[in-house]
Amino acid sequence: MSSRVTLAQWQMLAAVVDHGSFARAAEAVHKSPSTLNHAVHRLEALLGVPLLEPVGRNVRLTEAGEMLLRRARQLIESASALEDVAQALSQGMESEISLAVDQLFPSDLLARALEGFSAAYPQVRIQLHETTLTGGSELWDAGQVDLLVSALPQEGQLGSLLVRETFVAVAAPRHPLHALGRPLDLRDLEQHRQLVVRDSSRSTGMDAGWLKAEERWTVSHLATSVDLAERGLGFAWLPRSRISQALTQGALVPLPLLNGGEREIWAYWSMAPGRTVVTIPTAMAGNSSARVPACVTGSYPPVRPSRALTASLPCPPKSGATISMSRWPVRGPTVRW
Repeated sequence: MSSRVTLAQWQMLAAVVDHGSFARAAEAVHKSPSTLNHAVHRLEALLGVPLLEPVGRNVRLTEAGEMLLRRARQLIESASALEDVAQALSQGMESEISLAVDQLFPSDLLARALEGFSAAYPQVRIQLHETTLTGGSELWDAGQVDLLVSALPQEGQLGSLLVRETFVAVAAPRHPLHALGRPLDLRDLEQHRQLVVRDSSRSTGMDAGWLKAEERWTVSHLATSVDLAERGLGFAWLPRSRISQALTQGALVPLPLLNGGEREIWAYWSMAPGRTVVTIPTAMAGNSSARVPACVTGSYPPVRPSRALTASLPCPPKSGATISMSRWPVRGPTVRW
């Protein structure tokens, strides 16, 4: 039986049900009423159960028809989604995009960017690598990512400034450094545990920032450092955008350093050849402190028009970030602020 029942028959039954009659359904799907009538009666004969019953001039599903069509709609939707994926692939859209994003990049911006991308291109898989220091560069040099957001500009690449983030020296309010009750200098910090995030590179590593505390805990993720700092287990320089809520609630308090209490770090974006990244918005929603420049457009060496990957989203003001990746036949490398 399953080999004789077709998806088209279920689609025609769904059309009749959705439009209430054979005549209206025929007009909507551009088929004759007799074609739809024959398809539905053939489906009923194959299944051995009545699917529709007349109600005046209209028709409605029987109890068996409701149950069967409910399951059939899942097949119809799956088939439609499969066709959309096949069409996108035939037009050159790739099935997967790889991103390496430094953990200093504001998480709310990243989440909004991915949310928008998912809504526009749900069939495209994303491989997101959350990196620190040279970890992103390592993936970039190995050709494993299409887009890199890093605090380190890549040598020989047309990377552009993207986000300026402020790192703040903080500790929990009950930390002994706050108990001193006076302005601090770096010598005070040397006697207390510092929380740092290690370089995510597997082959080479680098140190960055002030690292002269006698006791140091090194973790792999920025979120871990934030959690440990809030528990009073050490002090750390942390991105203001990641700890804005903790600062507001008093879970973390800036250290009163005479110098070096805050430092600014820029994040750069770089793209693989043949890619374009578009629409980095002028401002962020919410309470994030990172500053974002005006909309950026970057174009890189041309590729064949048949290999067009388009995933561009608009750049509305104050609506969060947008990661848009496209392959276009472009004239040459350009960056516009």
